[in-house]
Amino acid sequence: MFIVCALVPRNHQDHLPSGRGVINSGSCLAGMIKVPGGSYHPFLHRKGQPAVVKVYPFYLDVNAVTNEDFLAFVRANPVWARSRAPRLFADAGYLKQWAGDFEIGDDKIKNSPVINVSWFAANAYARWKGKRLPALSEWEYAAAAPPVGMNRGPQLTRIILGWYDRPNPTVLPQVQSTYKNIYGLYDMHGLVWEWVEDFNGVIIQGENRGISNFSCAAGSLNSINKKDYASFMRFAFREGLQARYTVRSLGFRCAKDCEREMLL
Repeated sequence: MFIVCALVPRNHQDHLPSGRGVINSGSCLAGMIKVPGGSYHPFLHRKGQPAVVKVYPFYLDVNAVTNEDFLAFVRANPVWARSRAPRLFADAGYLKQWAGDFEIGDDKIKNSPVINVSWFAANAYARWKGKRLPALSEWEYAAAAPPVGMNRGPQLTRIILGWYDRPNPTVLPQVQSTYKNIYGLYDMHGLVWEWVEDFNGVIIQGENRGISNFSCAAGSLNSINKKDYASFMRFAFREGLQARYTVRSLGFRCAKDCEREMLL
């Protein structure tokens, strides 16, 4: 039997450690790009689910949240400091690349994507900024856009697979160091994996989790392109995550609804 994993219902998120209020909403669109609406073809879908999902226009951060960005959040919300974050909401690897609770340490990574952050921490940051994490459909839709000057298709896949083949660098490059896509978004692939709001909405089979089980489930479902190894890897990676996990190659960026949709 296939099931859809639920994450943290929005009406329960207020019980999680949060910030001391939200940054002025008038400034929260700075550093964001409006992504036009369109259609998203889910990589996997169950029988009875639509093969095409409508994606409404939304805003997305131009680049991933940096260590310096996240440091400002931690200073304003000490409950999310490295030594203070509850282990229920962030495992022992949380912010281990930093020199201390309120010190990044290495100047080389100040403008690099923050990594080793849990979903809970990323979600708290987004809410503090008056934003949210992007839905999986939104992220996949935006990430499918080709780099400027490049056609959609095999070339983007080659970029992604080339990234998968490279070992993680000791010092992570700065944001905006890979490519910009046609929406004006940087580093959607090639720098870090990124949290999405409904990361564990991946369909799985039974109670066992893992790439081998995912591959079995995926083979039993209708995937858009069974040769799309890059997407298989992303979805398998997400399936293995829990919200408290921290990973040295996993960061995030924030999204925000367009005003028209917010008023509906």
